[in-house]
Amino acid sequence: MSSGSAAITVIRSYLRCCMLLLLITAPGSVFADEFRPATLDVNEGDNGWVDITWKVPLVENAPVAATPVLPEFLKPVGPGSSRKMLGAQVYNATFHSDGRALNGSTLIIDGLPAIPMDVMVRVTLRDGTEHSAMLRSGNVSFTIPEKSTRTELAVSYWQMGTIHILEGFDHLLFLLTLLLIVNGIWPLLKTVTAFTIAHSLTLALATLDLVHVPPAPTEAVISLSIVLLAVEVVRKNQGEITLSERFPWMVAFTFGLVHGLGFAGALSEIGVPQYDIPLTLLMFNLGVETGQVLFVVAVSLLLAGLHRIHGHSALVLARATPYAIGGLAAFWTIERTVGSLVV
Repeated sequence: MSSGSAAITVIRSYLRCCMLLLLITAPGSVFADEFRPATLDVNEGDNGWVDITWKVPLVENAPVAATPVLPEFLKPVGPGSSRKMLGAQVYNATFHSDGRALNGSTLIIDGLPAIPMDVMVRVTLRDGTEHSAMLRSGNVSFTIPEKSTRTELAVSYWQMGTIHILEGFDHLLFLLTLLLIVNGIWPLLKTVTAFTIAHSLTLALATLDLVHVPPAPTEAVISLSIVLLAVEVVRKNQGEITLSERFPWMVAFTFGLVHGLGFAGALSEIGVPQYDIPLTLLMFNLGVETGQVLFVVAVSLLLAGLHRIHGHSALVLARATPYAIGGLAAFWTIERTVGSLVV
C-alpha cells in the first residue's frame, strides 16, 4: 500500500470513529436538553377531591404536544391555572370524583407515542399510599393498582435506576474514559467499586436533604470531569504515566461524589415516597449499579476485541476516541456553564 493510500485510510477511519461516537452520544444530548422528563402528579384528597399537576417541557418556548387523559369520572372544578417556569409549562387543576376511588383507574398520556420523552407519573392516594411509573412512547398508560405492595415499589424504582444510568450519556462517557485508562481486572474492580461507593454516598445524602447542590453547576462539573479524563487518556496514549493511571480508584471516587449528586437530581425529579425512603433509595441505587455493570461488561468485551485488531484502523480508533469524547464533553461543559449563568 502506498503512503498516500495509507493516509487516506487513516483519515477515513478517523472520520468514521468520530461520526460513530457523535451519532451515539449527540442524540442523547439533544434528548436531554430538549425533552426533559414531564411529570404528572395526582393527589387524592378527602371527600372526592383530586388535585392534578402536569409539568411538561418547553421546546422553542412552546409546551411539548402531550396531554394527560384522566379517568372519565373525574370532573373539573374551575378552569385551573397555568404558568411558565424554567424550561417547562406547569398546569394545575382540581377535580371531583363523586366519591369514587382512584384505585384501578387508568391514566393515559395522549401524544406521547410521537415524542421521544419520558413522563414520570406519581399518584398519592387518600390513605397515603404512593404509586409511580415511568411512561414513554411504547408504554403510554398507567393503571393505578388496587393494592400496592413493597415488591412492586422496589421493582419500579430498580427499573427507573437502570433506565436512568443507561440513558445518562454523560455518566456513561465518564465510565468509558475510565475504562480507556484502567488496565487489568483487579484495578478495574477497585476503580468501579470506588466510583460506586462515592456516588452512592452523595446520592443518599442529597436524597435525605443532608447535602444540597444546585443541579446546573453539578451537571457542568460532571461534563468537566469527562474532559479531564479524556485529556488523561490522550496523555496515556502518548506514553505518559498519569495520575489517573496510577490512582484510578482515587480519581473515580472524587468525581463519583459529583456524579452521585447528578443521580440525586434525577431521583428528586422522579420523587421519593416518604413512607418508604430507605427501600426506594436502595432499589434506585441498585438499578443504577445494574445498568453500570451491564455497560462496563459490554465495553470491556468490546475493548478486548479491539485489542486483538492490528493495523491503522485500530490505531486511529484508539487515538481518536478521547479527542471525540473530550470535544463533546467540552461542548456540554460550555453549554451547561452558560445555561447556569443565564439562569
